[in-house]
Amino acid sequence: MERQDSRQATSDYPHPFIHKLKLTRAQRIRGMVLGTILFPIRIFLVALCFLMMWPIARLRSAGLSELERSRPVVVGWRWWLLHPIIRVLGRAAFFFLGFFWIRVKGRRAGRKEAPVLAVAPHSSFLDMLVLTETQLPTVVSRSENLKIPVIGALLEFNQSVMVNRKNPESRKQAVAQIKERLTSNGYWPQMLMFPEGTTTNGTILIKFKPGAFLAGVPVQPVLLHYPNKLDTVRWTHKGTTWVETLWHTCSQLYTNVTVEYLPVYTPSQEEKDDSNLYADNIQKLMAKALGIPATDHVMGRVPTRMLGGLSLPLEPPARETLSLLHKDGLRESEVKVALTQMIDRCQSELGSSAVVDELVPLMGLTDRQTAAKICGLYSEDDKVDLRQLYLSVAAVSSLLDVKSLLHIAFTLYDTEGSGSLTAVDVSNLMGALVGSPQYHTEELYSELSRRGAPTEQDLFRVLTTHPTYQKLISEYLASEEAESTTPSTPLINGKVANNNEGLPSDNRSALLSKTADNSSALPNKKDD
Repeated sequence: MERQDSRQATSDYPHPFIHKLKLTRAQRIRGMVLGTILFPIRIFLVALCFLMMWPIARLRSAGLSELERSRPVVVGWRWWLLHPIIRVLGRAAFFFLGFFWIRVKGRRAGRKEAPVLAVAPHSSFLDMLVLTETQLPTVVSRSENLKIPVIGALLEFNQSVMVNRKNPESRKQAVAQIKERLTSNGYWPQMLMFPEGTTTNGTILIKFKPGAFLAGVPVQPVLLHYPNKLDTVRWTHKGTTWVETLWHTCSQLYTNVTVEYLPVYTPSQEEKDDSNLYADNIQKLMAKALGIPATDHVMGRVPTRMLGGLSLPLEPPARETLSLLHKDGLRESEVKVALTQMIDRCQSELGSSAVVDELVPLMGLTDRQTAAKICGLYSEDDKVDLRQLYLSVAAVSSLLDVKSLLHIAFTLYDTEGSGSLTAVDVSNLMGALVGSPQYHTEELYSELSRRGAPTEQDLFRVLTTHPTYQKLISEYLASEEAESTTPSTPLINGKVANNNEGLPSDNRSALLSKTADNSSALPNKKDD
């Protein structure tokens, strides 16, 4: 599946976080018949292998002090006896799943020659079979996994680097531990990492995370191929579930897999000093070997693609919000009223933050669950910033023309009322427009402040004329508008807005009535 035409996602490449297995009727019938027979047998045998590994994995650390556990176990009976048993049982588990043969291309480098193996593309949990082929190198895993029966014991056996992703201190310790191991000159075993950091559909290589490249040591790129007629192994953010992946894979008589070792890559001094550059170069090298594009897509809280430092959600929360509002029974005119009430709330003493129970009457919803879902699209708790909700929905719904939208955005985020934006203001404003927090707006702020402190004119100029940032308006935010049946002239509460005359107030908040024309001086908050 790796070699194929470079189709475009969104407008460039295929969406890398969606995979849905398409089967013909004959394939479905065949899968049901074989799955009914093979699935229970294979799962039983795999479970048996893991149950046998459990006590053996525990035995490796039995009787060791905390200090001894912090050192690599690469000598003695714990190594030469237990390590081969775990490896054989691990390989047997994948054999029972139908991976009868693992074809190997190239040569695996030793731990001194290449302290880290970078594996891609990352397709699913089934990629773990590469561990048995690569002599069980150590890995990085979430600390929560230690609590999972069997898996926790195997992670301890592996002497994995454990990290709590929600704890900054834990992340720092993990980085220090990784650097220490990779620069130990063979004292620690090789490490294996999936630099994409998440699973994809394999049609592109998404942006590599820098973790595997922080130490600036040589890396051996490793390619994983699944040359099968049916691509059953993929498990992504949306589409095929992990249960379906397991079922479809077990329903095949066998599944082909190829592990391809590329030559060891020794970084230049510039790459040693810049782990992001190092990661990007390895990504491009591996993408070229696979015959697929290398892109800036990343998976954070939601799938995103990069644009000049901005993280643009592939599935904008504003569009899902509009869908939820329509499902709740709100017509377009009622959506406009809801947006108006949000702006009025932002200007009131209550402020711009609202909880789920406040959002229900504010947006005219009939179902509290709808409000909870909307909050969940924008934050991890039950609060939402109404400025972000308003601007992101307005941006993708054709309710405002670009100049009016940016005027309102500027007015809302000119926190000091000075007629200019700080770096924090720009970050917050852009996060509101795209509906997702923005943490790397330094490049954009630099463009905005070329003539001094960024003004509204600067914001409009950069977002409508800059070769990179104009794509935010012309492609990302305009894509929904192109599909809309709303007239090209924006409507606000049923009245036509005009770029030269501003938006009519019609008993609306002063903020909405103050859209500037193309030639007038732009007011600031103090003029309200």
